Amino acid sequence: MAKTKTDMREAVMTAAKASVQSHGYNALSFRELAKEVGIKSASVHYHFPTKGDLGAALARRYTEEGAAYLAELLATPEDATWCLDRYTEIFRSALANDNRMCLCGIMSAELDDLPAEVRIEVDKFAAMNVDWLSKVLSRARPTASEQELREHAMAIFAAIEGAQLVARGCRDIGIYDRTIRAYRATGLIP
Repeated sequence: MAKTKTDMREAVMTAAKASVQSHGYNALSFRELAKEVGIKSASVHYHFPTKGDLGAALARRYTEEGAAYLAELLATPEDATWCLDRYTEIFRSALANDNRMCLCGIMSAELDDLPAEVRIEVDKFAAMNVDWLSKVLSRARPTASEQELREHAMAIFAAIEGAQLVARGCRDIGIYDRTIRAYRATGLIP
């Protein structure tokens, strides 16, 4: 049975996500994606006219899926520690999956080379994470000001992305685990 246009688009998105998480945005190649998916390069261009269109679609979906999962966590009556345990596990799971990075984290490292439409989506990912972390932190610090919560949230987001990057570079997920434990011990992560 022939695949539908939607199936082909999804196959391209899946292959592109894995490629970017492993090698970065700059390594993304329509020719390689077409070969991996089993279609012609022109078919990739049919779904995504430019590399920027594909990168923006990837980052947008990644943000939307992440936001949906985080909203589910926030909807629970659980405390900040429980929510943040689930949060740090998201980043750990990327490392556990062939030493991959957070999609938007690896794209952020290439920010100067990203088309404007991709940068916009990567920025939305960071903002979504900081917003969510601020809400979770308000459970642990109910008297903190909005500014204090947002600054703390940005510190956590940057620290977790950094821990993931260092662990990936060393090809040692244990570094990530030890770093997260240290963040907890020092009080950065409740």
